[in-house]
Order: sequence, then C-alpha cells, then structure tokens
Amino acid sequence: MKQRLFMYLFIFTLLLVIFQFVNSKNIIEGYDQKLTSYMEVNTQLKDSIRGIEDNLVSDIYTFKFDTNEDAMMYWEDQGFRISEFVPFIKDELMNLNIYETEDHPLVPYASMTDQKMLIDQIRMLNHKWIIASFTDGKYWGEMLLAYNIETINGQKELKFKVIESSLYSPR
Repeated sequence: MKQRLFMYLFIFTLLLVIFQFVNSKNIIEGYDQKLTSYMEVNTQLKDSIRGIEDNLVSDIYTFKFDTNEDAMMYWEDQGFRISEFVPFIKDELMNLNIYETEDHPLVPYASMTDQKMLIDQIRMLNHKWIIASFTDGKYWGEMLLAYNIETINGQKELKFKVIESSLYSPR
C-alpha cells in the first residue's frame, strides 16, 4: 500500500511538473511573440519618425523667412527689427483687403461671386518675395509677390508687385 501511494504521488508530481513546464513554455512563447511584434512596430514607427523629421528639416530650412539668416540680416542692415518687421509686412498686406473699389489692389482676378477677393494666407519666403493665397469664398488662387521698401520724399513706403498668379477652379 505504501508503495502504491508513493507511485501515485510520483505520477501526480510528474504530471504536475509536465503541466507547469508546458504552461510556462506557452506563456514565454506568447511573451516572445508580443515582444517581437512590438519590436517590429517600434522599428516601423522609428523609421516613420525619421522620415517625418527629414521632411520637417527640409521644410524648415527652405523658403521660410524666419529661418533665413541672410534675409533677416538684409532688413536688419536697413535698420529694421525683425520682431516688428514681419508683423508689419503681414499687416500691410492684410490691410489691402479693405478696399472700396470693385477689384482688389493686388489680386489680379475679379471676384466671380458676390463676395470680395481677399488675401487670406501669407508666407514670407525671403527678403524679396512673398507667397499669398486669396479667395472670394468659392474661387481661390495663389500669387507670388515681390516687396520692397522705398524712400519717397524722406518717407519709407512699402510697395508690392505681383510677379505671377494662378486661379484654381472650384470643385
């Protein structure tokens, strides 16, 4: 009887050890699969971030007045403070949206709706050029402007000149 009891205990212990081994193995394999998938996703996300950073760096350093040292130095050498100059240029351009005539003073297209053509977005490229978008609510377009500050009769005046423009058709 004692031998049978030990044999049953031995078999029970052996089954318990096998169960624990298989269960632990399944748990570890599950963790390994999750870790592998997380590592793959992490690699993909890092590659995506790297690509976005590359695009961002190229966007920051190309055609933007705020990051163009030479353009800022040009106007600083003329006696302007950049912190006041950029808002001044943008305000002057936006003030052209207040007009009494039928046509906008700068936008080379007449409005085809009951609304006036208005400049809505401005991006200073450098010390000479600006890209501006305009719309009348239905039609919109973009234009490349040249700007300069001229001294006339001792007064400094801001002058804008349309270099090129395009009008998009509504969808």
